[in-house]
Amino acid sequence: MSHISSRDIETMSSEQLHRTLDDLKDELLQLRAQQALGGSSSNSGSYKQTRRSIARILTKINQNSKGGE
Repeated sequence: MSHISSRDIETMSSEQLHRTLDDLKDELLQLRAQQALGGSSSNSGSYKQTRRSIARILTKINQNSKGGE
């Protein structure tokens, strides 16, 4: 689930956004733990994609709370 496109985020409800945000934060926590323990380099891009997906969702949540554009 590490990558969520902007198109998918636009169609999500507020509840779905918050649920997805929690899931992505859990996934990021697991990736950090794996990286700290010297995990495989096969997931090197998923860390960056997960961070960016979290940022996209937070941006959408903030736009919705401020009235959106």
